[in-house]
Amino acid sequence: MASADALLARFPKTRPPLPEKLQAIYVRQYQENRSGETTAASLAQRLEAWMHRQVAADVRNAAKPTLELGAGTLNQLAYEPPGAAYDIVEPFRQLFEGSAVRGRVRDVFADIAEVPAERRYARITSVAALEHICDLPLVLARAAKLLETGGSFRAAIPAEGGFLWKLGWMATTGLEFRLRHGLDYGQLMAHEHVNRADEIERLVSAVFEDVRVKSFGVGRQLSLYRFVEAARPRLDVAETWMSRFGSSAR
Repeated sequence: MASADALLARFPKTRPPLPEKLQAIYVRQYQENRSGETTAASLAQRLEAWMHRQVAADVRNAAKPTLELGAGTLNQLAYEPPGAAYDIVEPFRQLFEGSAVRGRVRDVFADIAEVPAERRYARITSVAALEHICDLPLVLARAAKLLETGGSFRAAIPAEGGFLWKLGWMATTGLEFRLRHGLDYGQLMAHEHVNRADEIERLVSAVFEDVRVKSFGVGRQLSLYRFVEAARPRLDVAETWMSRFGSSAR
């Protein structure tokens, strides 16, 4: 297992470029996946409900001020009760503009760096987003700084890097994608999922003192998703990461 310094040395990561044919259908494919328009995407959404429920488990009785990272099509809001401020970080405006629940969002930020430094949240959440972030240590550091005392960081992620996860997408979405487009879905996954689940867990554990992980499956390799709940940020670590990675953010 790589040391913490060796892990941090991998960041910020560079996203592998997409071939031209994949670029041409990229936006539409992303929207189809998020809206469940195809058979494989619909199945994936039903399974992904586990992630959404885990993230929202702490607000069953009452809403809390929330910042969601990588809010996408705002599909997490179906699991969240109204009644508290709900801000999002999402640079891809095509995904959420026109959504029926857009009015429930207070403020939209293209980058977590745009969130006012004095703002504080009871919870910072993320569903299937952390695996996409090239400058993840910096994003986690900023999230740690934005949590109020007693707040929690709640993230659900695919078990990227695990055997069952790869087998699952290859046999469903990957197969459907090749039949529909004649293209390799693995190239799209490599472009999108720049972080493995174990890398995400280790980074969260480095910047928070209390971390709990739950798997949707059996162990790390035989699971589809993981839920990471964290509290008590290590603000000294967050400051160090912000200093180290702040100038290289993109």
